[in-house]
Amino acid sequence: MASASPSRQDAQRPGRYLRYRWWGLLAVSLGVAMIIMDATIVSVAVPSIVADLGISSTQIQWVQEIYTLLFAALLLTWGRIADRVGRRRVMLIGVVLFVAASVLCAMSESGGMLILGRALQGLGGSMILPTTLALLNANFQGRERGIAFAVWGSTIGGMAAIGPLLGGWLTENASWRWAFGINVPVGLLIVAGLLLFVAESSEPVTGAAQRLDLGGAALSILGFGALVFGLIEGRTYGWWEATEAAPFQMGPLSPVPLAFLLAAVSLVGFVLLQRARTAAGKGVILDLSLFRIPSFANGNVTALIVSFGEFGLILSLPLWFQNVLGFSAFEAGLALLPLAVGSFLASGGVAALARRFSPIVVVRMGLGLEILSIAALALLIRPDSTAWLTSPILLVYGMGVGLATAQLTSVILAEVPLASSGQGSATQSTARQTGSALGIAVLGTAFFTTLRTGTEDQVAGALTGAPQLSVAVDSVNATSGGSIAALAADPQTAFIADAAREAMTDGAALAGWIAAAALLFGFLTSLRIKPAAQPAAAQTPDGAAETPDGVAETPGGASQ
Repeated sequence: MASASPSRQDAQRPGRYLRYRWWGLLAVSLGVAMIIMDATIVSVAVPSIVADLGISSTQIQWVQEIYTLLFAALLLTWGRIADRVGRRRVMLIGVVLFVAASVLCAMSESGGMLILGRALQGLGGSMILPTTLALLNANFQGRERGIAFAVWGSTIGGMAAIGPLLGGWLTENASWRWAFGINVPVGLLIVAGLLLFVAESSEPVTGAAQRLDLGGAALSILGFGALVFGLIEGRTYGWWEATEAAPFQMGPLSPVPLAFLLAAVSLVGFVLLQRARTAAGKGVILDLSLFRIPSFANGNVTALIVSFGEFGLILSLPLWFQNVLGFSAFEAGLALLPLAVGSFLASGGVAALARRFSPIVVVRMGLGLEILSIAALALLIRPDSTAWLTSPILLVYGMGVGLATAQLTSVILAEVPLASSGQGSATQSTARQTGSALGIAVLGTAFFTTLRTGTEDQVAGALTGAPQLSVAVDSVNATSGGSIAALAADPQTAFIADAAREAMTDGAALAGWIAAAALLFGFLTSLRIKPAAQPAAAQTPDGAAETPDGVAETPGGASQ
């Protein structure tokens, strides 16, 4: 038995893991919560960080973006490594690294130190996310797997909304440093939960397949890193011609198209290398044969499109709440709380829905709720709107996220072999990250362009006789609307503030319509996905047979 894989070794101790598998789900979900919450908390804490450390706008930009860049670039590589060396082991290392990096961020006395800490957080986060899904895929079966994925997905949607609330409270009542320090106790709980309640799993490999595909890893990191860099920085550095903010340029050319070219060359090379190594029987970072599974291939396309629509809304709404409605950071977090409530409510209803509908039908229900709620928000919001208008809409939207996000994951991984669950999980995570980066790029550009042009157009006549006020107009775009409150307080510039509020509301509405259109397209692509055929009997983590209705039976026939 010395050569048994970790999953086989743990299967010999069924009482320890099977009995407490729902506590293991809590530990895995906390891991997801930590990385999602951290990303959203930091966005709220930015003004306090700037005031305390006195760092430049370029540095604060990289504080936010280095995390996303490394996180997205490394997902595929860590997913494959986790399949080989153990998914729980890689997640444990990722959690420890993430917590240590959080301590470094909390103790930072300079912008450079904070950027380094955020880079290490991105590295740790890229180890955590794909392994959470792979562990759920390995430790839950049948209907229980659908429930586990529902909790996982609702955690993502809920934490995206709770993060700004918690970040606002910590920033206003303690310090921005606690936005990072809070990860220490959470990380300790995750480590304890993983060790006590989550069974290890890995893919046993032999022969030439044992060698790690270093070339594939390098190409995937370079390709996805360059792609996400271009999507994130296009608005700042220029999509084609370089802006003044660009760190370098080749003639008038921005670094962004060069990044896209590098991404295209690297990813094509990655695919060709994977095909060649597969034909030679060697190990690969991504088994391209997984894309022959219709639910996996079509599901990843749908996940990318859905993430495009979902994450763009999270970008514009906090700014709109604070700069148009005048909410504080904490109040803006409270206004987003219905989204989290709806997401968690949906996770509680998934079990009942799963008994009547297949996962892909539940995905379509969720997407339908998202489309209707975003369209309603885009149609109804005004500069004088209140949280009484947005709260019920965000509640319904959160329910849609809770239904669609998790069950789409279940659909994507339903027919992926267990041995490849790390690859499958990392692939769908990469698709989601690429989609969210694309959504932030497109919807962010639409939002901020409307803010700038709308404000300029509305005050153009008034500025003819007072050109000195053009500086005030420029400040609206430079501060992403942050100067609106100060402009409103001065009678001479109050009309500029009113124009900016109107323009920002128009920008949020436009972003909402684009997001709704993307989600509608995602709904249409989901129609290509057929319900996966459920096996007559699957194996539970203890080796027991599980009937199609999700009731586990031991070899002797006793129900668990």
